[in-house]
Amino acid sequence: MSKQVKDLITKELTAKLGALEGVGVINPRGIDGIKTNNMRRRLLEKGLRMTVVKNTLARRGVEGRKLQGFDKLLDGPSAVVYGSAASISSVARVLLDERKADEKLELRGIFFDGEVYVGEDGVKRVSTFPTREEAIGQLVGLILGPGSRLGAAIKGPGGHLGLVLKAIEEKAAKAPPPAAEAAPAATAPAAEAVPAAPAAPAESAPPATT
Repeated sequence: MSKQVKDLITKELTAKLGALEGVGVINPRGIDGIKTNNMRRRLLEKGLRMTVVKNTLARRGVEGRKLQGFDKLLDGPSAVVYGSAASISSVARVLLDERKADEKLELRGIFFDGEVYVGEDGVKRVSTFPTREEAIGQLVGLILGPGSRLGAAIKGPGGHLGLVLKAIEEKAAKAPPPAAEAAPAATAPAAEAVPAAPAAPAESAPPATT
């Protein structure tokens, strides 16, 4: 493969993966073309994509990006499963469903937020993370529930509470700004009553002459 072709493939991988925070990695070996196409179709229906990658070029494609370090999951033939709008827990759950449908599918693991979750056990662990919608519901429950529940979440694993707060932050950022309240109309001061001018005294009529 020429250097020019490698550079083009690297740029393409950067465009696809550069902005992602997490991906799933599988081993596509042993899955025939028909099964691969069917799996791609099912993934697309759930907003996910699968890209077979060359390991060395994939490393170069995410260098200096949020996915830097995910190459620890690359070993031999590799395919990356991802979705720009999908939560990483959704990716993990879909991969577990695919694993149930085909026992030959090897789950290499999940990379998310700088952490590597290796193998099928790692995928199962990530699948228990709340989605954005679930995180929002959990946070509301923590706020409305007894204070001890919120305290337990704060003292517990930081990753769980961090996912909850991050989901709230992302949802707030997408919300439209509140409409500005109209300023109350200024009321003109009531006009002061002008005192009436005193009536002029009536002149007495001169006495009649005979």
